[in-house]
Amino acid sequence: MTKVNYFAEAPKAMQILFEQEEYLKSQFADQQALGMKLLELVKLRVSQINQCAFCIDMHSKDAESAGESWQRLISLCAWREAPYYSVNERLALECAERLTACTGLDDELYQKALDAFGAKALVDLSIAINAINSWNRIAITFKPEVGSYKPS
Repeated sequence: MTKVNYFAEAPKAMQILFEQEEYLKSQFADQQALGMKLLELVKLRVSQINQCAFCIDMHSKDAESAGESWQRLISLCAWREAPYYSVNERLALECAERLTACTGLDDELYQKALDAFGAKALVDLSIAINAINSWNRIAITFKPEVGSYKPS
């Protein structure tokens, strides 16, 4: 079945989402507590949870382009048991899983994340998690061709 070209049908909405991505890239690149590798790990983990094949393909390629190792990418689905992730990465991944599951952050996790990242970075992390969940739902609905993505 041919699916709707969502870029053509809603270009202003897509532009807003792309502007949000540009904001997130600039913030993660500039914040010591976060970083581009962490942004891609979060995007990839959320995409795994949501079973978005297009976004898994995209963010595994982007993570590799950002210098992420295949060992860490392959182990991401079992990050709790794998020894390859820092304390901050584990906190970000836990936040990503909880927000994706709509359970929110309990007070203990919230405080740990706030202490580790600071207020601004925690807000940016939450926006990034929300953004990739949104992209996942769009891609799952309209099914762009998996494997076609090329990192810039």
